[in-house]
Amino acid sequence: MSENTEETTRIYTGPAMIAQGLRARLNELGIEPIIKDDHASGITSGFAIGVPGQVRVFIRKDELATAQTTIDGFLKEIGEK
Repeated sequence: MSENTEETTRIYTGPAMIAQGLRARLNELGIEPIIKDDHASGITSGFAIGVPGQVRVFIRKDELATAQTTIDGFLKEIGEK
């Protein structure tokens, strides 16, 4: 699934390990986020861009209302918000 800025919204940028925890929480709601790792993608393509270990997490805009409480709660639990 590609990133379409009109249909998706970024909900988190940070360490991949935390993004995976957020992904697990969202999966419990039936939401499958898109995780973009520009650095890893760049290495695979032969050029490095982005920050190592930093990823961006996106969900569909129509899922944001359902996910917002879970996102806020998770980030508060880990001290990110």
